[in-house]
Amino acid sequence: MMNDDVFNRLAPFIRDFIYRNNWNELREVQVEACKVIFDTDAHLLLSTGTASGKTEAAFLPVLTEITNDPPMSVGVLYIAPLKSLINDQFYRLNDLLKEANIPVWHWHGDVSSSHKQKLLRNPSGVLQITPESMESMLMNKNRDLMRIFGDLRFIIIDEVHSFMGTDRGIQVLCQLERLQTFLRTKPRRIGLSATLGDYTMAEEWLASGTDRKVITPMIKGSTQKIRLAVEHFYDPSEPEKKDEAADAEETAEEQPKSSAFWEYIYDKTLNRKCIIFTNMRNQAEYSIAMLRQIAELRNTPDVYFVHHGSISAPLRETAESEMKETEGPIVVGATLTLEMGIDIGRLERVIQLDAPNSVSSFLQRLGRSGRRGNPAEMWFVCREEKPSGLPLLPLRLPWKLMQDIAIIQLYLEEHWIEQPRLQKYPLSMLYHQTMSTLAQLGEATPALLARRVLGMAAFRHISHDDYRELLLHLIKLDHIQPTEEGSLIIGLNGEKVVNNYKFYAVFPDEDEYTVVSESNTIGKIDVPPPPGERLTIAGRTWEVLEVDMKSKIVNVKMVKGKIKTYWAGSNIKTDNRILERMRQVLIDKKDYPYLQKGAKERMAEAYFLTQNTGIDRYNVVSMGGKSVCIFPWMGNFDYYTTMLLIKKLCGYMLNIKSIGGQAPYFITLKLGSGETTAESFLETFKEAFSQPINLKYMLTDEDVLELKQQYEFKTPKFDEYVPISLLKKAIISDYIDLDRIREKINGWRAFHEQ
Repeated sequence: MMNDDVFNRLAPFIRDFIYRNNWNELREVQVEACKVIFDTDAHLLLSTGTASGKTEAAFLPVLTEITNDPPMSVGVLYIAPLKSLINDQFYRLNDLLKEANIPVWHWHGDVSSSHKQKLLRNPSGVLQITPESMESMLMNKNRDLMRIFGDLRFIIIDEVHSFMGTDRGIQVLCQLERLQTFLRTKPRRIGLSATLGDYTMAEEWLASGTDRKVITPMIKGSTQKIRLAVEHFYDPSEPEKKDEAADAEETAEEQPKSSAFWEYIYDKTLNRKCIIFTNMRNQAEYSIAMLRQIAELRNTPDVYFVHHGSISAPLRETAESEMKETEGPIVVGATLTLEMGIDIGRLERVIQLDAPNSVSSFLQRLGRSGRRGNPAEMWFVCREEKPSGLPLLPLRLPWKLMQDIAIIQLYLEEHWIEQPRLQKYPLSMLYHQTMSTLAQLGEATPALLARRVLGMAAFRHISHDDYRELLLHLIKLDHIQPTEEGSLIIGLNGEKVVNNYKFYAVFPDEDEYTVVSESNTIGKIDVPPPPGERLTIAGRTWEVLEVDMKSKIVNVKMVKGKIKTYWAGSNIKTDNRILERMRQVLIDKKDYPYLQKGAKERMAEAYFLTQNTGIDRYNVVSMGGKSVCIFPWMGNFDYYTTMLLIKKLCGYMLNIKSIGGQAPYFITLKLGSGETTAESFLETFKEAFSQPINLKYMLTDEDVLELKQQYEFKTPKFDEYVPISLLKKAIISDYIDLDRIREKINGWRAFHEQ
């Protein structure tokens, strides 16, 4: 039954839409959202599972409100992290608003200028936009902003969790504060997410820079069932590039039989609608190439697609439409680009290769399946090379398999989800918003610029002295130039940065080459092979015909076969809690019900190893001679900090020649002379760590740059324009927690492997 009170308050065209689509009732999240929008003046945070009706919950009452009291400008601003999400919502909204005379506009890099001009001529209705396009609008449409947004009523931010704790999230909040100066209203904000842990932190983020409270309706948890399976394979290493001459002659029929790992994935996706999630673009490409090869050998249909950020928009959209509209089987290899909530129809199964990096990512990916009353189903498939001889102790543990179990158990047992890391010194964004604000104003006194920039909530911890230091540094770099009257304008070097379209995006640039076949853009790659060699992109293999280094265009033709293509890695951060839970997996030695035959056998090996070495109890192990291995059980931030502390505090005393390992799982040390035991190393390290540590004097400029690269994987985009002294302050404040690390290390124990 409909909730009559709420239903009757909806606009007539919405009620007609509900009748036409045979809705039997409004969902709980939709009823509660309507109550907040209709009966309060608060912001609204909606956090429910995927496919729970959050988007409609936001738009039904919002569209009713702007129908009852039409705004004189754009009335609703919808901000989303992905173009594909905007495109998907654009078509969904168009259907809803077809008869309501409320226009829906989308605005991003792939939208035609004619569509944008129509909005500029008649700003009204709903505008859907990415943060990058919003930045461009603030900078370049300064004189039009009041006319476009002056009567704005609502701001909807989709996939809130993807913004929190990131530079893009800071960018969005800064944009909203800057936009407010052009508004006659104080628009209400609505945040949408399927994966939030602590609502308090999300509410604070959503309300940032405003004086409104946030209401988060407590929606009853979904009773949807989930099916989980985890399997493990010992698999030979994937082949590297073979001899090109031999490869050129090889056909699909002549290729060697694929491994049991790929045969398993093929069988689990056969005749199903599936997504295969990987953590890297090259893994998604290689997966589809392998499955397509098996399908060709078995004479089954080619139903394979690839979806990631380096594939051209038309090819991504083809994969999306095929998933949405095809009734039969389809398999898409994807990265996080398909984690977000675009409508892909009824997905039967999700495959995860190796381990996701977070519980949040696991939940997002799991939620892509199981819609329309079916159980959500996810199969984790791990692999590792079969060790030969007697490998070192840390290489004998199935790290990815343990990570899968830890992530699953953290959710099943505790419903724990990672919390975003909030920065006090977001210096890359401080530079970006300084330059963007100055470009928007054209000219400003230092006092006005400081008031505008430091007045934004994201920079409340930045002192005026720190900001003065940044501005003086930018003047030296000629990014900012003082005028004779004492104002500031963009300098010549600053213009080169600000006037480049890449400035609008705050994530690091990738120096990419465009791959083209017969005038059709296929996608982008980091490093092009020379003519005659091959690459794999968009799930196909291509031979390079020509590389234009100046225009960065790679002309190719399609060929058979498969080969790896490499892109730069993603921003991988794993939380301390996941590593701690991985250790608990070794301690508990349980037989988890979702483990399949190979995974059970591999964990039995790990439990046997643990029982005989005590690595669930000991953190430092001597590996004979001059080698020591450390199991810190820490996430990436604390892992890299610990590596630095070992070098700085013990490097000279223990004559450490090299320090390595596999982040964030283990650290290995090689010592120059003598024989240091695990016990003597740990005693030395604890003693050194117990002394007062002044990070300001300990960290060199080189340390700061190295740590930034390690902590963020890719250095924040505009850090190169920030004084090293401020970067050091940010590292110490935002990344390093000596008390937390000291507490953990004080509990470490050492063990000498016999």
